Amino acid sequence: MPRYLLSPAAEQDIASILAWTHENFGQPARLRYEALLVRAILDVAETPDRAGSHNRPEIGVGIRSYHLLHSRRRVSAAAGRVKLPRHFLLFRVRADRTIEIGRVIHDSMDPRDFRSSPAE
Repeated sequence: MPRYLLSPAAEQDIASILAWTHENFGQPARLRYEALLVRAILDVAETPDRAGSHNRPEIGVGIRSYHLLHSRRRVSAAAGRVKLPRHFLLFRVRADRTIEIGRVIHDSMDPRDFRSSPAE
């Protein structure tokens, strides 16, 4: 099974995203977005350099980004699909091949503002 870790900042990002989604779109939408987040995290943990994953040297050494849009069709139809995901993962691959998710940020944000996050 692929291994991954969430930084405290990423855990807070996910909690905030899901709370906002629930408040603005209801529980079914929150559950869909949660399923998408889980799928995206598992996807990059399984294949960090998968299609849609990009090196981000401007953020830090070994940092990659992955937009949730690329995992959208991999979520089970029974769980429901998010039509337009708006977040991406900032992550790196540790020496032991564990994926470290540093942040989960909105795609309107400048990822360079999070330069030190994945290395914390």
